[in-house]
Amino acid sequence: MSRIEEALEKAAKMRVEVTPGISASITVPKIHQPPPVTAPGITLTNQLLVTVNDPHTQAAEEYRKLKSVIVKLTKEGSFLNMLMVTSSVGGEGKSLTSLNLALSLAQEFDHTVLLVDADIRKPTIHSYLGIENSAGLTDCLLDDVDIKDALIRTGIGKLSFLPAGRNVPNPAEVFTSQRMRDFFLEIKNRYPDRYIIIDTPPVLPFAETRSLSAIVDGVVLVAKEGLVTLHNIEETLEYIKGTPMLGIVYNEAATEFHGDRYQYCREGNA
Repeated sequence: MSRIEEALEKAAKMRVEVTPGISASITVPKIHQPPPVTAPGITLTNQLLVTVNDPHTQAAEEYRKLKSVIVKLTKEGSFLNMLMVTSSVGGEGKSLTSLNLALSLAQEFDHTVLLVDADIRKPTIHSYLGIENSAGLTDCLLDDVDIKDALIRTGIGKLSFLPAGRNVPNPAEVFTSQRMRDFFLEIKNRYPDRYIIIDTPPVLPFAETRSLSAIVDGVVLVAKEGLVTLHNIEETLEYIKGTPMLGIVYNEAATEFHGDRYQYCREGNA
């Protein structure tokens, strides 16, 4: 049995522990209505941001477990600071996973985090944060905007956010360019003491994510139950082989409440 088959089998059995390179099963129970979290220019009212707005839920705890595994794996030996979060196809929840993981990391005293929305075809992270998609990644690449002028300091822990930036007519060419590669290597070296989490386009429909996988230090793959097939995941892993797989987040796993297990509820389709 392959590692991915083992991951899916374990997630299907509703295991909630996170094992390096295996899986994290993340679902969101019914959300309470806590006061919104406010930062300079940002008010987090989206209830899917459970790591901030509902931190005592099982879903928030699963993100914390995922964070713990990421920290352990990336700090063994030299600090592996640049990660990408992706999926096989669209609608599996990768953007929401990227943001909740970044929020969870940033709330730790020791962790500084830069979250980059590199899904320039369909950026969504800014909408979860309740802000406009302002100057960002594409502006830095194409208009020579300095990254420090495009960063949004959220005021949520030590989290900075680089939006996707303006629309471009040729996202594949931009993403696979040497300029894009040089940009990410430059920010990796410019911010060597912080986590850089990159939300990318899904792997199978678009070629650009495969190029980025060659320069990041690790991958978190989001797989949504009922949407992605085992064949899709195996194909995705083949395309990005050679890049360390830090874990698989098995999203929207259908469960029923039994003791310490928790009830299935839809998360999001970013």
